[in-house]
Amino acid sequence: MGAPARTPSPRRLGRLAGALLIVATAAPGCSKSGPLDPAAERGRQIYLAQCIACHNTDPSLPGAVGPELRGSSRDLLEAKLLKGTYPPGYTPKRSTKIMPPQPGLAPDIADLAAFLKSG
Repeated sequence: MGAPARTPSPRRLGRLAGALLIVATAAPGCSKSGPLDPAAERGRQIYLAQCIACHNTDPSLPGAVGPELRGSSRDLLEAKLLKGTYPPGYTPKRSTKIMPPQPGLAPDIADLAAFLKSG
């Protein structure tokens, strides 16, 4: 048998609870101004499912591969997702060309744009 399990001290439990509270309030997609409108919420779900492999879970921060996306225009999203290009006159944030077109997201561009414009 081993030693009996120790019960964590109240001080340790308090620290753990505090850490969990910080993580919960800093979770991506939490809007500081309240819940998102339905289109932006759909866009948030799409972003979390499709974009965070390369972009940060917080779209205002750069990801490991892709740049920050907060505030991206619908024109930019359409050009990058549908054609793998940039709109005329746009200066890319990164010089890489690693992102392939993702035309399957065409029906979701308006919702993604709504999410990236929120917050």
